[in-house]
Amino acid sequence: MRTLIPAAAAVVLFALTGTVPAAAAPEPPGVIALPEATGAEGIAAGKQGTFYAGDRLDGDIYRGDVQDGTADVFIDAPDGRVAIGMVADVKNNLLFVAGGGTGDAYVYNTETGEDVATFDFTDAGFINDVTLTAEGAWFTNSNAGELYFVPVAKDGTVGDFEVLDMSGPAGEAGPGFNLNGIATAPDGTLVVAHSSRGELYAVDPATGASALIEGVSVPAVDGIEIRGGTLWAVQNRLDQISRITLADDLSSGTLDGVITSPDFRTPTTAALFGNTLAVVNAQFAYPEDTQFEVVQVPAR
Repeated sequence: MRTLIPAAAAVVLFALTGTVPAAAAPEPPGVIALPEATGAEGIAAGKQGTFYAGDRLDGDIYRGDVQDGTADVFIDAPDGRVAIGMVADVKNNLLFVAGGGTGDAYVYNTETGEDVATFDFTDAGFINDVTLTAEGAWFTNSNAGELYFVPVAKDGTVGDFEVLDMSGPAGEAGPGFNLNGIATAPDGTLVVAHSSRGELYAVDPATGASALIEGVSVPAVDGIEIRGGTLWAVQNRLDQISRITLADDLSSGTLDGVITSPDFRTPTTAALFGNTLAVVNAQFAYPEDTQFEVVQVPAR
């Protein structure tokens, strides 16, 4: 918390000590603080410049504005919840939140902040990230080769979840964190990121069949974003984001550039706003830092 010294007080201090107090350092351009957050990891783009970000440790949801550069607590989550990856369904005013080690997922109304649904996916998993398709929301489990699907009807009604067992490389769980980030390609194919292997897989949501996206190496990959034929892969402990051009059939990808920022401190997930990425700093590699924030960087 910063303390502001009024001008009159500064004059008194100068008279007593001969020195003028240093002004409090402003936030760097494009850095949005999440006030009093105890952790952070997920972010989702809402309507216009609105974003939602989660407090990783207590599940609270922040609502902010990338243009105003502000954020405040929007949802005071019930005890026992956490917030990892998230995605907003702006058409139906829904926010889907992955519940990490609880094995759960939560759905909130983005107009009122009220609970819409809670899902108990598994007792032995880590629900990490979520993406939207035309039919509903898909969640990853970092401990198992399966996805969870929550259907959303045309009227915005949320249905019962289903489990999709995957075949191929995405279905092969190994040591450490497995599937992490997830995004939807323009043709409806799911793309999932494997943290331990540094690989990306294309997954058929109808069958669960998966295939490696060749030519792509993304060590420490966390959240991913797709727009058109471009994929952004957030690489947490490397403090960078790889921008990748995907083949039309998702069989391969080519590194197009690497985005860095002096303000990155273990970035985990990102949301796109036009040609800008809003990126969450989780501070995993910087335990001395207690301020959690969103950093804006050019997407290209």
